[in-house]
Amino acid sequence: MAKKFSSDRSANLPRRQWLKYAGASAAAGTIALAARQSSAEAVTPAHGSSDVLDVVIVGAGLAGLTAARDLRQAGCGSFLVLEARNRVGGRTLNYNIDGGYVSEVGGQWIGPGQTAVADLARELDVGTFPTYYKGKTVILGGNGRVEIDLRGTFGTDEAVGARLSKLSREVPSGAPWKSARAGELDKLSVGDWLAGQNIKPEDRMGWNTSVSLSGGSTPAKMGLLHFLSMINSADCEYEQLDSIRHSAQETRFIGGSQILSNKMAEQLGEKVRLSSPVRRISDWDRDVITLHTDRERVRARKVIMAIHPALCHQVQFDPPLPEKRAALQRAWPAHSPARKTAMVYRRPFWRDKGLNGSIFQVNGPIFWAFDNSPPGGEIGVVNAFISTAMVPSDRDAAKRMQMELYAQALGEEALSPVAYHDQDWGRDDPWTITCISAIPPGFWSKHGEALRPPCGNLIWSGTETADIWAGYMDGAVRSGRLGALQALNALRRA
Repeated sequence: MAKKFSSDRSANLPRRQWLKYAGASAAAGTIALAARQSSAEAVTPAHGSSDVLDVVIVGAGLAGLTAARDLRQAGCGSFLVLEARNRVGGRTLNYNIDGGYVSEVGGQWIGPGQTAVADLARELDVGTFPTYYKGKTVILGGNGRVEIDLRGTFGTDEAVGARLSKLSREVPSGAPWKSARAGELDKLSVGDWLAGQNIKPEDRMGWNTSVSLSGGSTPAKMGLLHFLSMINSADCEYEQLDSIRHSAQETRFIGGSQILSNKMAEQLGEKVRLSSPVRRISDWDRDVITLHTDRERVRARKVIMAIHPALCHQVQFDPPLPEKRAALQRAWPAHSPARKTAMVYRRPFWRDKGLNGSIFQVNGPIFWAFDNSPPGGEIGVVNAFISTAMVPSDRDAAKRMQMELYAQALGEEALSPVAYHDQDWGRDDPWTITCISAIPPGFWSKHGEALRPPCGNLIWSGTETADIWAGYMDGAVRSGRLGALQALNALRRA
């Protein structure tokens, strides 16, 4: 049996160990480890069994790796991270360009209020730089072309945005279903609400683009209650969610966003096990859980599920999960896998013309193209979110289509790229079945209460569970820290 300690055992801990515990717990919001055994003792397997770990984390994205890092910093060495892919980073991914440059083809931005991921970057010694938006944006419509200075915004109506901001104060970001007006607001889509706002025809494109990029769906399919909860995360300021300047798309990471996960994985070493998809989890309602992967069986006392809720639905649970949790996973929308491209040029030639590289297209295949060049503009990169339905699946044909559109918008130089990458998440990564959760009307009222409560010894993590900035990298980091704290507290109680 593992050793037991009386409550005054903690009084003899070295001061440095006390500081480690306090620092790790305070980062998650509370001090809960006063009586936890020292680092060396924490490695002792539970129940005297050499193959039972304290914690197994499923998923090596930002949430899972942050949880693992916090466990180690808190003195828990008995853990393992299982990742289905052959890489870490989850929905963040760097495309490596010749010369040592990268372009992100997954999640990439942070902004004001996203302090958790910003703090993590500082701890990992990862620098940041501002997204480039100086100059005019090009709007394409048919054969027409217009240049306009949007001043770092997406061109949505400020008065309508202010109404959304005011309404978002009534919808808590972490629990929109608890709003006093949840029943009323969750019946509507964002499109329903916008239809009553007398929006000018020329402003509709901005709203379609903004909602689709932020929420993963058109306004007609996006639940108003969910969208308001997203704005609530952004300090109840719509423009802080919607724009580039002073907004959630304001800042990028030097070395690309995947560098955060890569650095954490390097620190964790053999604690991270790749190409190990978890197919089945048994005995989650007992003291020791068994996880079945393609390679092995792993046993643990606590499991942190740091993957997307819809991906959780692909895991077989024995016994079956409580119906409310199972229903949430079944119903979670997974139809926004996204397709993101990177066109590389020798230099950002559009800047010389007073253009910022941003392109919006009316009823076309490009939702938004933007300057994604490195900090010093040493090379030019135009990234784009494109419509899978309107772009050929053949990558060479897709490249030609985009080159021609970029030439129409930015000039003939766009016909001479030096490299191209097309990341179709729905086709290229079976473990990223959706990039953004396009929550429809009625979802939170029906399923919200089942989002976070643990099931037995299963702890639900991942960005979708975050109290604020759910769906963003910041939300992933916050959820990972909370998941680690929940596991540590549960182990202490046990």
